Amino acid sequence: MKSLFLNKNAGNRVENGHPWVFANEINRGKALDAAAKAGEVVNVFTHDKKFIGKGYVNPQSQIMVRLLTRDKDTIIDETFFYNALQSAWNYRQKLGYTENCRLVFGEADNLPQLIIDKFNDYFVIQTLALGIDIWKPAIVKALEKIFSPRGIYERNDVPVRELEGMEQQKGFLSAEFDTNIVISENGIKMNVDIANGQKTGYFLDQQDNRRAIQHIVKDADVLGVFCYTGSFEVTAAHYGAKTVLGLDISQGAIDMCNKNAALNKLENVCRFNCVNAFDILKEYSREGKQWDVVLLDPPSFTKSRSTIDKAVAGYKEINLRGMKLVKPGGFLVTSSCTNLVQPSLFLEIIQMAAKDAKRKIREVVFNAQSADHPIIPGQDNTHYLKFLIVQVQ
Repeated sequence: MKSLFLNKNAGNRVENGHPWVFANEINRGKALDAAAKAGEVVNVFTHDKKFIGKGYVNPQSQIMVRLLTRDKDTIIDETFFYNALQSAWNYRQKLGYTENCRLVFGEADNLPQLIIDKFNDYFVIQTLALGIDIWKPAIVKALEKIFSPRGIYERNDVPVRELEGMEQQKGFLSAEFDTNIVISENGIKMNVDIANGQKTGYFLDQQDNRRAIQHIVKDADVLGVFCYTGSFEVTAAHYGAKTVLGLDISQGAIDMCNKNAALNKLENVCRFNCVNAFDILKEYSREGKQWDVVLLDPPSFTKSRSTIDKAVAGYKEINLRGMKLVKPGGFLVTSSCTNLVQPSLFLEIIQMAAKDAKRKIREVVFNAQSADHPIIPGQDNTHYLKFLIVQVQ
């Protein structure tokens, strides 16, 4: 196995547990055993030849090595990936996630850039780095052995693969099957479009948070903004909301919302409109409209540190608008999935929005993503979702 050595001052972060080795941390002056091929597993050492770990390398990527193990005796082969998937499944089962869950959450499961979502007996895979993409056949084989799934599908139609020198693609990794499936979450049925829905087809990371609205929505008039497939809105109706209005800019999303409301026989409670959220919220505010509960679940406003200020302004604006639409004593339910916006900054944004809206708030719930998406301290990319409920007075 080929070896890489870190620069003298580059080892602390990696030695202390972070799985990424950046290209500028590699000592180019020390010769490799031979030129390491992209995707190949290599040994990583400190500048003074202390073993750090094994990981796959990609000279084309800014993140040159992603570590898989810190054990020098571990062999990276099909058995390694089988054991890793079995371990990930055991962990989810211990936490009570047996039907739908994120089975593998990349670095948080020691499998960098591998995402696997489990929708009952169906699995969706994303291999977002070349090193893990090479092991895709072994991963599929392990899934088949552990679960005997009804279907496996890859959603590698994501731009990040191009940074690793790979093409975007999607398709079946098993025998073909109907990719429009129905899952059950919190006693509610939801349609999932595995092939064409956003990300892997459904946002499992909010499944625990959707339960958190159970009591505040009972007998309430609810407004849901950025509703996507209507998961929060249909959940609100299921938990006893009097009326639910959901908004999204995508007509395809609105069609799915109506489909999910009908699936649960809640179409008389739920109504969905295809509109631009920022425009309509201003209009509602001018008209003096208010709701008992306002739900905000916007998409990520930035993926780059260079535009973080614009993201902060966007989150402040949307939450300011949302607060103005909450009746005194009602509730704002709001989220951010931008990992560059850390929890403390998100809370600061909400407080700034409350000040500008001239509303007093008090915190009810502040959560991260569901526990099947583990958070590793010191690895900010594993702690990306912020979910907040505040009472607006």
